[in-house]
Amino acid sequence: MKTGFQFLKLSFLPAVLFLCLFPFKAGAEDFFYKHQKGDRYRIVSTVSEEVYIDDIFSHKAEILNRITGEVIDESGGKGKHKAVFQTSERAGTVPNRSYRSYQWAREYESEFERDRLGRITIDKKYFMPVVRDVPVFPGRDIKVGESWTYEGHEVHDFRDNFGIKEPYRIPFTAHYVYLGEREWKGKSYPAFSVNYRIQLQPKAVPGKIWPRRIQGESDQVVYWDSVQGQAVAYNEQFGYVFEFSNGRKIEYLGRAEAEVVESIRMDKEKIAGEIAEDIDRLGIPDVSVRVVDDGITISLDDIKFQADTAVMLPGEREKLDKIAEILQRYQERDILVGGHTALAGTAEGRKKLSTERAAIVADYLIARKARSPDRVVVRGYGSDKPVADNRTEEGKRKNRRVEITILEN
Repeated sequence: MKTGFQFLKLSFLPAVLFLCLFPFKAGAEDFFYKHQKGDRYRIVSTVSEEVYIDDIFSHKAEILNRITGEVIDESGGKGKHKAVFQTSERAGTVPNRSYRSYQWAREYESEFERDRLGRITIDKKYFMPVVRDVPVFPGRDIKVGESWTYEGHEVHDFRDNFGIKEPYRIPFTAHYVYLGEREWKGKSYPAFSVNYRIQLQPKAVPGKIWPRRIQGESDQVVYWDSVQGQAVAYNEQFGYVFEFSNGRKIEYLGRAEAEVVESIRMDKEKIAGEIAEDIDRLGIPDVSVRVVDDGITISLDDIKFQADTAVMLPGEREKLDKIAEILQRYQERDILVGGHTALAGTAEGRKKLSTERAAIVADYLIARKARSPDRVVVRGYGSDKPVADNRTEEGKRKNRRVEITILEN
């Protein structure tokens, strides 16, 4: 059973980091937010969790989350943020499934304001971030070992799985302790813990199924860069149990960690020109490059598979070896591998086939060291984005393609 909760972990898990990554006055005893218009940020988190249904192990899931955002305005100590939350996953009944790459799951857009202490204001239509008013600082000097509390809440997306249309709110009280210096990846940073427990018997809400009981806990440590004045990373252990109105119980147990990564704008035209020269120099047939909103796309036109399968023909490997060589020169950028089909068969079949073919290409590039698995996301588009007329054989040939996008963020 696919519960969808792994999608929701997108900002439950890295939300603390997301909500506090901007500069604040960070002495040994003092924490405040500072917002500056034009600040850009990027967060990448990885999650590993086990899912149990009715006390029986169901599957393990690995989740890759990316958050990109910008402060689009600042006034009176408040910053207005605009952000995109993207999640992808690989899951199975065993730790390693056949695909190494992560498959795109969902994307959300959001806008909200946050004041200098961390309290946010957001329209109720937004599902992200999931965890809100975390962290909130007390507005006074904080000594090592000192604690404070503040009310927070989670907001979950239960539309697909349970038919609950509105963001589902779960309140809690967050407890904080300033830990002093802690080590993260060989360096020492000021750190604080964030812990909260949830015991809730909520009222019924409109939907196919609704939670009757929610029990959970989150134990986190956030690491701060006092020189840069921002969070550098965080890690977490979590456990949740949901009992639903249909009698089913679902439990999630896992760990997560996240880091802020530098967000530098690409010189798209320059890089696209370099790649075009490499394609010509290496003599790669049926390959083109273009600048797109998300970055730079390398299109593998008419990549050849066995008919109606994701079995790539041997002759295509030489082409991918050369593409991997090009991609290795831009290791600082993540890539999106998108699969596309001609207009044939059913929409569901086209989506499945395009995803599987993109995954085969992605995994081959991973095997050739073009990227590590956590830097690659796969997405199948089916026939939704044709580049030619599907009424002709030539048009269908052009539409059967795989595109590799070197991402701006």
